[in-house]
Amino acid sequence: MFYLPSLTPYTGAMPGIKAFVAAVFGGIGSIPGAFIGGILLGIIEILSKAYISSQLADAIVFAVLIIVLLVKPTGLLGKKIQEKV
Repeated sequence: MFYLPSLTPYTGAMPGIKAFVAAVFGGIGSIPGAFIGGILLGIIEILSKAYISSQLADAIVFAVLIIVLLVKPTGLLGKKIQEKV
């Protein structure tokens, strides 16, 4: 018996969303911030899968994202930009 892999329009949806979450963690526009955000995203996801629940890992990551955005809206290494009106 062999396995036929399938390709759907939603194949890369979750990795794309997680990459966006990593960029938001670190701060949009900051390359080192995106790197640190990706590392934090991986650590949070692995620890939540290991100690809490593998089914809730994505929800936990998004909950941490919401907490980070409430505490520091620009991300971890983001800078506050003065907006001219």
